[in-house]
Order: sequence, then C-alpha cells, then structure tokens
Amino acid sequence: VQLQASGGGLVQAGGSLRLSCVVSGSSFSRYHMAWFRQAPGKEREYVAAISRGGGSTYYADSVKGRFTISRDNAKNTVYLQCDSLEPEDTAVYYCAARERGPYSTRAYEYDYWGQGTLVTVSS
Repeated sequence: VQLQASGGGLVQAGGSLRLSCVVSGSSFSRYHMAWFRQAPGKEREYVAAISRGGGSTYYADSVKGRFTISRDNAKNTVYLQCDSLEPEDTAVYYCAARERGPYSTRAYEYDYWGQGTLVTVSS
C-alpha cells in the first residue's frame, strides 16, 4: 500500500490550504484514514480522522472548526481542508491508513504512512 501526500506550501496566517493523499495498492475503502502532523522539535500529533465510509469524522481540539477532513472513495483520496491557518499549524503533515478496528488518535495504531507534505504558515 502506498500513500502519496501533496498540497503543502507557504501561506500567510489566516489563509487556507487543501492537502490531498492518494492511496494505491489496495482497496481504499478498507481503511480508516487520518492526518497527523509533526512540528520541528516536537512529537507527531493527531490532527483528524475519518471512517471507512466517510460518515464519521474526528478532530483534535486544536484544529476543530478550522480543518475539515473528507474522502472520495472513488478517487482513493483523503483530503484535509485547512482554513484560518495559524503559525502554530506549521508542520509536516502525514496521512495514515488503519485497516483494523475503529478510528484511533494513536500514531502507532496506523498501518501505512505517506511521506509527508510541509505546511508553513507565516505571521
């Protein structure tokens, strides 16, 4: 299974970005999908997750109301719409796939990872 993340870049505070992650090599609808991020010098942290069918979504408190996770199972793609970006959102963003069990906020419970895409928010 391969995950390819894209869409990162440099944006001013208050701006928006849309991250995408394309999954190949297996049936996309088998996986709960999530986004994590890792800022310089910090541990990887959970951002958002979405259920296999897309009917349930979950967010970290730090992004609730600003970020939206969605998926298109026909395109094997999960998205993260990031609005009202803040300098504290600067990080490498990773998509992850989990095949078993319910969604999780724990990085070690995810089976597959993308390579990451860098989001930089300037003040």
